[in-house]
Amino acid sequence: MLRDPVYRLYETRLKRELRGGLLPRHVGVVLDGNRRYARARGLADPAAGHRHGAEKIHELLDWCHELEIPYVTLWLLSTDNLRRDETEVSQLLDIIADTVTQIASATRNRERGVKVTAVGALDVLPDRLRRALKDAEAATADHTGCHVQVAIGYGGRQEITDALRALLEERHARGQSLEDVIDELSPELIGEHLYTTGTPDPDLIIRTSGEIRLSGFLLWQSAHSEFYFCDPYWPEFRKTDFLRALRDFSSRQRRYGR
Repeated sequence: MLRDPVYRLYETRLKRELRGGLLPRHVGVVLDGNRRYARARGLADPAAGHRHGAEKIHELLDWCHELEIPYVTLWLLSTDNLRRDETEVSQLLDIIADTVTQIASATRNRERGVKVTAVGALDVLPDRLRRALKDAEAATADHTGCHVQVAIGYGGRQEITDALRALLEERHARGQSLEDVIDELSPELIGEHLYTTGTPDPDLIIRTSGEIRLSGFLLWQSAHSEFYFCDPYWPEFRKTDFLRALRDFSSRQRRYGR
């Protein structure tokens, strides 16, 4: 009975500590721990954990709106995840399709101008999910509020490989020689061909569930990101956990390698 009042007081204190502090413009989140959450709760079906995790996404977007964070990237599915049990993957893909549709169509998100885009190796995804992503992007294309990138079928190494392939194909089509491409090659040129082109690099990356690694999330873009790792499984991630991540971020001195 005392938990809610105590957490509300703590939440108020955390928000007060953030006033006037530096907040990230772009937050990336590795939504980790859905299956372990299901096991810990005695839920036989891993899909139940994924559904609870999907519900938490809507809360996170509310928190980002409240704090005026303009960019959010959510890692919903990695390329490695596609190799899991076929039934689990099928259920997860359906949950993701429904979640993306809900993000784009929710009244509060439309009123806030939430924009949805998808990044990843989208050509490997089933038709239903690709249609859901295309419809969400089309429905929010003109929106100018929080930009929500959903990373689906995403892997950082694959992204860099695809970027280099796209760059070489483009320059070959222009008739340039390999020597010319090598002479011109730069981080900026490669960056123009990443899945996330046009979106600022993440200032803060949060990973839940106690794992302390990136697992390939935004490998290129996170060169100067700050990282925050926390113990709760994603479905258990609370607003106080988010505020603590922001407080930690605001206390750091960012040098960008200088």
